[in-house]
This record gives sequence, C-alpha cells and structure tokens, in this order.
Amino acid sequence: MSAHKIITGLRQAVAYARGEAVDVRETVVRTPPEVDVKAIRDRLGLTQRQFALRFGFSVGSIRNWEQGHRQPEGPARVLLTVIDKRADAVLEALSP
Repeated sequence: MSAHKIITGLRQAVAYARGEAVDVRETVVRTPPEVDVKAIRDRLGLTQRQFALRFGFSVGSIRNWEQGHRQPEGPARVLLTVIDKRADAVLEALSP
C-alpha cells in the first residue's frame, strides 16, 4: 500500500469522525436488541458452566443474563447471535 493511500485513508477517517460527508463504504451490523441466552443454552443441551467454558463467557455473566439482571452487550450479543444460528461454526473456529 502506498503512502498516498494511507494518508488519504487517514484524512477520510478524521473527516468521518468529525461528521463530515465522506465517500467511504460503511458497514452497519445490526444485532437483535435482546438475546435469550437460556433458550440458546437449552437448545444446545448445556449447563451454564458448560456453556460458559465452551464459548468463553464467565458463569456469572451467564447467570446474570439468564436471570434478567443484565443483558449481553456489544461483542457478547454478536457472539451469542452467531452461537444461536451457527454454534458449529463457532466451535470449529475455537478449536485448536
């Protein structure tokens, strides 16, 4: 990549951050507002501990989500959505 392209990209990023109109491609990822963690876990036939260990969550987070004390946010909600639709793909990606 040339220095000119890098400088152009940086200028576009700064302009975008300022809210200026920039001719760039923008990808928006929409996730569901809520994720039913217990339903996902039940479909997979896993205990809270097994689910947490298999997918890299803390058991406390699983409990809080399932009991309604908290809702998964950001990357956790994205990961849970992917687990819900393609748990096999996530397990494959996480395997050594």
